[in-house]
Amino acid sequence: MLSTCILSILVLLSLQDIREEYGKAIKEEIEEVVKLQEELGIDVLVHGEPERNDMVEYFGEQLSGFAFTVNGWVQSYGSRCVKPPIIYGDVSRPKAMTVFWSTLAQSMTNSPMKGMLTGPVTILNWSFVRNDQPRFETCYQIALAIKDEVEDLEKAGINVIQIDEAALREGLPLRKSEQAFYLDWAVHSFRITNCDVQDTTQIHTHMCYSNFNDIIHSIIDMDADVITIENSRSDEKLLSIFHEGVKYGAGIGPGVYDIHSPRIPSTEEIAERINKMLGVLDSKILWVNPDCGLKTRKYSEVKPALSNMVAAAKLARMQLAAAAAK
Repeated sequence: MLSTCILSILVLLSLQDIREEYGKAIKEEIEEVVKLQEELGIDVLVHGEPERNDMVEYFGEQLSGFAFTVNGWVQSYGSRCVKPPIIYGDVSRPKAMTVFWSTLAQSMTNSPMKGMLTGPVTILNWSFVRNDQPRFETCYQIALAIKDEVEDLEKAGINVIQIDEAALREGLPLRKSEQAFYLDWAVHSFRITNCDVQDTTQIHTHMCYSNFNDIIHSIIDMDADVITIENSRSDEKLLSIFHEGVKYGAGIGPGVYDIHSPRIPSTEEIAERINKMLGVLDSKILWVNPDCGLKTRKYSEVKPALSNMVAAAKLARMQLAAAAAK
């Protein structure tokens, strides 16, 4: 912006100060989140995503081919609303989107830090999509953009990368005749995102509440190293799908408590849930985690809940070790 007015210069300086203060505040928030997780004894950390608004909008703002409304709010659930982006053109990634904050967070700890990305199918399904080409072509474009980000994260030393596909199941067509084709390109899109990573890089994905019965083979075909799922309200019914009839050999993290509620589960309650999971899943593939992200919860709710979760995981490990020693 050009101006000869002194006031405009002062405004620009003020904006620069605001940007610096914003960056400082984000860094301090990440430090707090990392410190909290280390104090609690969590094994694989996240940076908390304080720099992000919505898991789709944040990426759409940094990808070409996306436009956004100012007040185009759509209800997600309850009082939670989102502004779905509009995909109007070809999608590409002009520059890295998450590498700076992820590597900053990794520099604060010796523990593994997860890079956090939204998958191409979820970005597609939670957007208003251009109708002048097939949806799968747009999805492939998004997948290639996310692939670039995955590779940059890996080069920067991030060895655990989560590519969320929360909305994969909800995009399944109602017509059975169309379902196989959808699942084929949806799975292919996910696999594009991480097709060139090293074997030492662990790929995670996350899925929200879904009926996995009819898509379990597609989930396996995604070939993620670890899948985390919302499970706390399903009474282990979801887990049976990963055990009965189909051998799921990758890691699985069924949610051990409901993040949509302010209620704080006790250590004993979570430990009981973990023991039920161990009745269905092999301990070697079980991960212990909340149902989903914790952005809607207060620190006063997050800290005791995570503390109880870690304590329950340690208790389960002790019980497994004692049983193995007999």
